[in-house]
Amino acid sequence: MNLLVTGAFELTEERRRVLEQGGYTVFFQRDEREKTEAPDRYDAVICNGLFLYQDWRTFPRLKTVQLTSAGLDRIPAAQMREKGIRIFNASGVYSAPMAEWAVGGILALYRGLPFFWKNQEKKNWEKNRALRELCGKEVLICGCGSVGRAIGARLSAFGCRVRGLDLTPDRDAPFEIFSPKQTDEALRRADVVVLTLPLTAQTRHFLDGRRLALLKEDALLVNAARGALIDEAALVENLQEGRLFGCVLDVFEEEPLPEQSPLWDFARVLISPHNSFAGEGNGERLFALIQKNLLPQEGTA
Repeated sequence: MNLLVTGAFELTEERRRVLEQGGYTVFFQRDEREKTEAPDRYDAVICNGLFLYQDWRTFPRLKTVQLTSAGLDRIPAAQMREKGIRIFNASGVYSAPMAEWAVGGILALYRGLPFFWKNQEKKNWEKNRALRELCGKEVLICGCGSVGRAIGARLSAFGCRVRGLDLTPDRDAPFEIFSPKQTDEALRRADVVVLTLPLTAQTRHFLDGRRLALLKEDALLVNAARGALIDEAALVENLQEGRLFGCVLDVFEEEPLPEQSPLWDFARVLISPHNSFAGEGNGERLFALIQKNLLPQEGTA
């Protein structure tokens, strides 16, 4: 079987050896934006955004796609599955670093770290008594998959009252889950709203102008999923009007975030460049998942 691995995954010599021992002839394409040579030879692909640039229908032998991302929004998943192609995402691989990023951002704003960082640069000794406590806050996790559950677990340890909102109300989670019909009620109650939903036609602009207006005036908003979950223009309008305590944003409707975006200029908006997933354990976690999904397991035919 022929396996195409793109530059979205770090293919070390040891990992190549393991894949070859599992029965694959391994090919490597560093840049997913470049045209894939001889796409009709591949039985399996490990990639991220390859099919944003290549027509998947030019891969007639394709039977398996292993994504290096948790989301499925970069591939035509429904069409591929109709053709019998198995699709695996990277669920669980990035949960720990993304959860730590979310908690770190919330604490940074609540405990006034940007204020102290700026004063440190100026060697200015100034106290700030208008700091917030995370303990006791009501947190709404919108999207109770592996990332959402990891964030919820860490915030629970800080004494937060964690609840979830999910498109699948019967999803197993270690906290109470609201149904989609209770979305407005759940948003009104939350001190902190965390977005970890997948981006679909149903969830695009999940937080539109109407729903943003439901949030408490001092609510804190965190987005670790996809930028298009929020109507960015409506968010800017709310911030300009002095609503919301602040935002912790890793993803945006347009990436890179344009220099002219007003989001850069708000004192209590923390911006990172779609970087929350980064962590030194990702490679090993992802390769363990690849082996599970692509290589024959003991006891199977």
